[in-house]
Amino acid sequence: MLLQRIFAAVLLLACACLALMAWPYQASFSYEPVGPRAYPLLMLGLMGLALIYMLFRPQPTRHSEEEPPLDRQTLVKIGACVALLLVFAGTFEPLGFILSSILIGVPMARLYGGRWRPSAVIISLMSVGLYLLFDIAMDVPLPLGLLDVLEN
Repeated sequence: MLLQRIFAAVLLLACACLALMAWPYQASFSYEPVGPRAYPLLMLGLMGLALIYMLFRPQPTRHSEEEPPLDRQTLVKIGACVALLLVFAGTFEPLGFILSSILIGVPMARLYGGRWRPSAVIISLMSVGLYLLFDIAMDVPLPLGLLDVLEN
């Protein structure tokens, strides 16, 4: 219980420091009505509220029998997920959103028990659909990378 409260206090302090760093941020151009600092401040505020709850809650969080144990296999999956996300971050600009999402999505689906063909089809459709949702519906430009020749 004490370790959980110490963790919450340290993370709450980190959130406060990050909020102080994000508060004065002003972009030279405005691409959204509330400005670029609203999203990080909102996320840090929500994290802060949750951490305050963790700090003062009456009972500790206990491990239930339904949760998977933190054994070697689970840690390998977590490590593989982190590695895949790092590869996604590295390939996002050069390959573009669609190709990097497919490149990372299929191994991620396989990591959690998906079959090859359904994983490839669903991830491909989701990547294209999410690209269209962001680019057309929400007007948030995402990089096309190697597929840049398809744009106008």
